[in-house]
Amino acid sequence: MFTKILIANRGEIACRVIATARKMGIRTVAVYSEADKDARHVLLADEAVLLGPAPSRESYLVADKIIAACKQTGAQAVHPGYGFLSENEAFAKRCEDEGIAFIGPRHFSIAAMGDKIASKKLANEAKVNTIPGYNDAIETAEQAVEIAKGIGYPVMIKASAGGGGKGLRVAFNDKEAFEGFTSCRNEARNSFGDDRVFIEKYVLEPRHIEIQVLGDSHGNVVYLNERECSIQRRHQKVIEEAPSPFISDATRKAMGEQAVALAKAVKYQSAGTVEFVVGKDQDFYFLEMNTRLQVEHPVTECITGLDLVELMIRVAAGEKLPIAQADVKREGWAIECRINAEDPFRNFLPSTGRLVRFAPPAQTMFQSDTGQRYGVRVDTGVQDGGEIPMYYDSMIAKLIVHGTDRNDAIAKMREALNGFVIRGISSNIPFQAALLAHPRFVSGEFNTGFIAEHYAKGFRAEDVPHDDVNFLVAMAAFVRRKSRERAAGMSGQLPGYGVKVGVDYTVVVLSENGHAEYRYVPVHVDEFTGKAGAAAIHVEGKLYEVNSGSRLNDICIEGTVNGEPFTAQMERGTAKNPLALRVQHNGTKIEALVMSPRMAELHRLMPFKAPPDMSRYVLSPMPGLLVDVAVQPGQKVQAGERVAVIEAMKMENVLFAAADGVVGKVLAAKGESLTVDQPIIEFV
Repeated sequence: MFTKILIANRGEIACRVIATARKMGIRTVAVYSEADKDARHVLLADEAVLLGPAPSRESYLVADKIIAACKQTGAQAVHPGYGFLSENEAFAKRCEDEGIAFIGPRHFSIAAMGDKIASKKLANEAKVNTIPGYNDAIETAEQAVEIAKGIGYPVMIKASAGGGGKGLRVAFNDKEAFEGFTSCRNEARNSFGDDRVFIEKYVLEPRHIEIQVLGDSHGNVVYLNERECSIQRRHQKVIEEAPSPFISDATRKAMGEQAVALAKAVKYQSAGTVEFVVGKDQDFYFLEMNTRLQVEHPVTECITGLDLVELMIRVAAGEKLPIAQADVKREGWAIECRINAEDPFRNFLPSTGRLVRFAPPAQTMFQSDTGQRYGVRVDTGVQDGGEIPMYYDSMIAKLIVHGTDRNDAIAKMREALNGFVIRGISSNIPFQAALLAHPRFVSGEFNTGFIAEHYAKGFRAEDVPHDDVNFLVAMAAFVRRKSRERAAGMSGQLPGYGVKVGVDYTVVVLSENGHAEYRYVPVHVDEFTGKAGAAAIHVEGKLYEVNSGSRLNDICIEGTVNGEPFTAQMERGTAKNPLALRVQHNGTKIEALVMSPRMAELHRLMPFKAPPDMSRYVLSPMPGLLVDVAVQPGQKVQAGERVAVIEAMKMENVLFAAADGVVGKVLAAKGESLTVDQPIIEFV
């Protein structure tokens, strides 16, 4: 067994590998860029080596520097994590040539599966289902119909040079195939100057389901069940679960056996994943093989009780797999939510900056301890007060729960999201909360088009369904009541001027959109003498009996309401009003003022102060680096014209003028780091 390994990665996966190595008594070496000098993985490792400047191409992607770090520290093996160099065959071979063990598959396996055409041919030879199709150019509509009949309807007719939805038709019968071929060919000729068209099977209501495989250097390969990864936004997975709520035991077995056959065909040694697209009739076809550890591996660890990182290390050291196929368990149900540094209400733009507060929910399962299950686990590479740099991926944590069944896992995940505190940057937690509450997700009836179908216009505050918004009103009244009780109990108050607790309040819910739209909710709080942390609150005819042992300055308030457990987030003072309370629960957030009925009457008479008109400015929609300003003072600009480019988290975002105008001032310089809503250009 190795005594020291180097982790050629950063963030949560580097921390994850360190946890298992520590359990196995193996010393660890972290590598880091200048932007990551204070990162969590650097602090956790036994040693750390600086690779270079912040951009990946100058640090984490430079194989020479990583090999040199191995030699400098005496590391006998490299774990590449995922991303960066994890599926780089040249890097894997270089490690092998330098006598450094690569904790992953052999370079020839990576090469075989990295080429889409070659991998499909290999899959066919290994008798793995591939999407049926005719990949040569088709000459006539009659020939297209014959080919379509041979493949079996429905089929997808695609222009070879297609894109943007042009040159693509789905045909369900001979007539549609005939007409679709002719239309595609004409569109392709007119749009791309290339009229070649091919046909492949169209998978109805496709799901993305993958099989985890594990092989050793002695020819043994097993599959560790499947993961359901169909909840995706722009081809990026958002929620993963194991097992899948869709496939049958027979389909699971057939998919697993085909995945093993493919792994054996390429002499696969390590953890890997075979991805399939699965149709509504459980017909499944090979997509690709990921020759590395997957982001979503923890859900498989939960249901099997196996530490995949430990097994990867043992296989790389030449050990045999400790389990046979018959030993693989499938217990309970696991779900993983990817917590990303992005603003779901601003079209998921990246959000970088300082983590003013980072307090995940209490963990009961731990990364390298597979004996602890049926609870909550958090995999993260950040910590309270840390910085989210603009140079890397937006994922800052993975929240994993393990339940006895799917409904139990969903309930655990919703409660865990309620207790996940992130401040200083925006996160996608409200979006995750909305997905978990969606009836189609809860029923398990979804496919890869789920997010595009249900959130076609983006994600808005009203898309977060809350079954009882008045609970948030009751919580605001509860906290205000408790703070008044504490104030009333303070000694030294002037006679006749002491704080009166009161039982009648009005909760004024502030408007979300900056207009003078307030909701005035009368609230009555019953006396609860001699019972700290308890109150009976009446809101619009409904009673909320709240019991909580949380302190008034806690962000997370935990307790029971009408006997049912809850976790909500509560803060005093908001950007709109320093006296307001912000209450957050199940992805829904309100900002409210709790006052006496008389004060509420006077509040209604207060003039509304409208926010300043910023329509003359181009504002930065996110924190990032201003890489280009395409206009100058005095220049006439038309609506839709490019004015600036901002870069953050490997994404380039182009800003366009919203209306015709003349540039008055350029307020930010190229190369400047911008904050959210910082003015860049002013029009006259």
